Amino acid sequence: MTPEQQLEHLSQGAVDVVNPEELLAKLRTGRPLRIKYGADPSAPDLHLGHSVPLRRLRRFQDLGHTIVFIIGDFTGRIGDPSGRSKTRPLLTEEQIRANAQTYAEQVGHLLDVSRCEIHYNSEWFGQMSAADLLVLASHYTIARMLERDDFHLRMLRGVPISMLETLYPLVQAYDSVAVRADVEIGGTDQLFNFLVGRDIMRAYGQEPQVVMTWPLLVGLDGEEKMSKSLGNYVGITEPPGEMFGKLMSIPDSLMPEYYRLLLDYTEEEVAHLRARLASGDLHPREAKARLAQTVTAEYHGAQAAAQARAEFDRVFSARELPSEMPEVVLTPQDLCNDGIWIVALITRAGFAPSNSEARRLVRQGAVSLGGTTVGDENARVRPEEGVVLQVGKRRFARIRLAGG
Repeated sequence: MTPEQQLEHLSQGAVDVVNPEELLAKLRTGRPLRIKYGADPSAPDLHLGHSVPLRRLRRFQDLGHTIVFIIGDFTGRIGDPSGRSKTRPLLTEEQIRANAQTYAEQVGHLLDVSRCEIHYNSEWFGQMSAADLLVLASHYTIARMLERDDFHLRMLRGVPISMLETLYPLVQAYDSVAVRADVEIGGTDQLFNFLVGRDIMRAYGQEPQVVMTWPLLVGLDGEEKMSKSLGNYVGITEPPGEMFGKLMSIPDSLMPEYYRLLLDYTEEEVAHLRARLASGDLHPREAKARLAQTVTAEYHGAQAAAQARAEFDRVFSARELPSEMPEVVLTPQDLCNDGIWIVALITRAGFAPSNSEARRLVRQGAVSLGGTTVGDENARVRPEEGVVLQVGKRRFARIRLAGG
């Protein structure tokens, strides 16, 4: 591609490009550009929301540019305040290290990791002295820092902002200095941080990076951005059946955006999809199934995706039970007296992270045992051998009795 064609190809669907003229000038040099992407290991798994910028990085990589993937084991100790209405809890070093170990492997689903530079930002921050940090802080003003929307709103509401949080954009910006980034890519919620990076690079005598952002993927609830903490996510390492089933649960209204962000549909292709859906030429369920199968195939292969679709159709269209499901083993002690508490059974199966969440599921009518809905959150049950516990539409477990 010519530099102009690269610019158009790489900018497709971007919300912000700061700025196109600078990117074109960098492309015209003919040298491989250094494209920075950072992720703080605040959770052990990446989800489809992370895949949006990763798919854009793949375009750069396919054109011969160098992806510089930064795992923020140092910045993760601070916590990114972007979009946060209160201070994040600090993670321990052990939590950060455990989460970070899985990141490079997961990124390999979308990028050729052998051709990436992978850095932990403790490489340079571990060597930085207190004097070096003071120099970094001297390059930015409190007034500029408090211009960011989340800080401004918290000030208006009287919600505390720690001094540690105001350091986050600066240390993230210094990552760009450390790796001499030409371009930084991420979601729209990172725009302020990325622009700080441009200022800090200038302060350290470097040419400022070009900033590129893409929309945030809305989660399965159809309201908030996809997030592990909100429980509205699809993990990129989830089993094929779970991934397919979760994608089939998205609201119909999200489909055009999912096609755009996860399948790289152009605006023209999205418009055509909308028209087919509106005219009835394409049923929403079929459009969703195609989306789910294509995304699942990208992470698990075409055969696994086809099997996931067939199993979904068998279970949810024919109203049959899954051919395979986990088991929950109950002992005589579990069933002594008047049986096991339904909430304890749900958490034992791993279908709720806490008793309060399990109670909520029961109240919503989302729990059944042997095909009968259990609506009393205080109920105690004595399931027989082989009975199926179902929570929601996609989670099933078969009861096994010890010695049965």
